[in-house]
Amino acid sequence: MPDARILTPGRVLLLLALGAALAVALFMTLGARGPWSFVLPFRGTKVAVMLLVAYAIGVSTVLFQTVTNNRILTPGIMGFDWLYMLIQTWTVFVFGSAAVAAFDPRLRFAGEVAVMVAFSVLLFRALFSSGRRSLHQLVLAGVVFGVFFRSLSGFLQRVIDPSEFAILQDRLFASFNRMDTGLLAAAAVAVAGASLVAWRVGHTFDVLALGRERAINLGVDHRRAVSLILVLVAVLVSVSTALVGPVTFFGLMVASLAHLLTGSSRHRVLLPAAVLLGVIGLVGGQMILERVFAFDGNLRVVIEFLGGILFIILLLRGSAR
Repeated sequence: MPDARILTPGRVLLLLALGAALAVALFMTLGARGPWSFVLPFRGTKVAVMLLVAYAIGVSTVLFQTVTNNRILTPGIMGFDWLYMLIQTWTVFVFGSAAVAAFDPRLRFAGEVAVMVAFSVLLFRALFSSGRRSLHQLVLAGVVFGVFFRSLSGFLQRVIDPSEFAILQDRLFASFNRMDTGLLAAAAVAVAGASLVAWRVGHTFDVLALGRERAINLGVDHRRAVSLILVLVAVLVSVSTALVGPVTFFGLMVASLAHLLTGSSRHRVLLPAAVLLGVIGLVGGQMILERVFAFDGNLRVVIEFLGGILFIILLLRGSAR
């Protein structure tokens, strides 16, 4: 029988691409004042950061849900954001804010990526490589590790110097108005490297989505593939958090909408759909906040509010694989 869907996955991707291009064009030109030689590079840098963040969050979330076989879990829900906050707090606590600010941002970024990769591999391999777990066990594990990281970070923040704490606060919360554009080149290189590795092993994604037992029966080295994908997820999450800070529920939103709009479980469809939805959400949302509300709002707050509602709905409905 012919496909009854009016919007096939290909058409959905085309519409999302047009929507993302429109959002970028409006962000670059709407309300522009002053010479274009200044406006375009200034806004173009912000767009480049948001594109990298949308790509990193979209791809990392879809791949993470693939290896966990669960559409409700994201790296943020499993404690990644609090791990990032712990790293930031520990570095300021040990070295001081002045010394941290004097570090080469690229070396600091490389160190953060290395630590997050090491922690994530140890944490997530212990959780997911030994077999299938129920949704409640997985969420509980994420909450426990998140509380541990948060408690340790909170303890360090209480004993830190008050002036150091005031500086630390600016680094701990996501902001799309204050982006670390100095890391743009290093982040782009990290994303390009992770994308190249993901492209080389992309043929295993759809097989891994079938589950651990079926993937092994079909000849996939499940443990190696999962370990490699978790490293890629850690790198991509490190890129997004280093550029704008932690955003817990944004990945859940774009991944869930990608599944809903495309109606496909193929990664060649889901991955670009999640990235394009991320671009529309970040660039379009930031454009509305800047042009309509004149910065009288925080995009992170809106994302976390809507994403939190979606997480509760999915959890109540048991939308897990």
